[in-house]
Amino acid sequence: MIVWTLKTYNELSIDLLYQVLKIRQEVFIIEQNCNYLDADNYDQCSSHLLGFIDGELIAYMRIVNPGNIYKHLSLGRILVKKKYRNEGVGKQLMSKAISLFAMNHTTIVLSAQYYLLNFYKEFGFEVIGDKYLEDNIPHIKMIRYG
Repeated sequence: MIVWTLKTYNELSIDLLYQVLKIRQEVFIIEQNCNYLDADNYDQCSSHLLGFIDGELIAYMRIVNPGNIYKHLSLGRILVKKKYRNEGVGKQLMSKAISLFAMNHTTIVLSAQYYLLNFYKEFGFEVIGDKYLEDNIPHIKMIRYG
């Protein structure tokens, strides 16, 4: 069973922040062979949704406060550890985030990797704009109206 927790940046211990940065590097830099600056100064103005199984961080999402990246609340750095993929963990992660942040009819924006377009559509996100490259990976901006 996954244990979910939501923390602000200041609530992250040094060890937990290390785990977050490590899993983000494993997924986005190593697996996707993509060199980019992960420490982009948005972690400090974000909430961090973490999923654990037996103390191991297996799912993560960064929820950036409105007015930082976009006018609206935004989701990013959405990931599931490789060995837990295709088991519904990503759907649980998205459902948890939406239940936490859409309760006040909050509009949510994300920059989705293009191959995940249909996944995000399942959660009510709609495409806005055209496909673009971000760090050499095709992306599409999506929005879920509150």
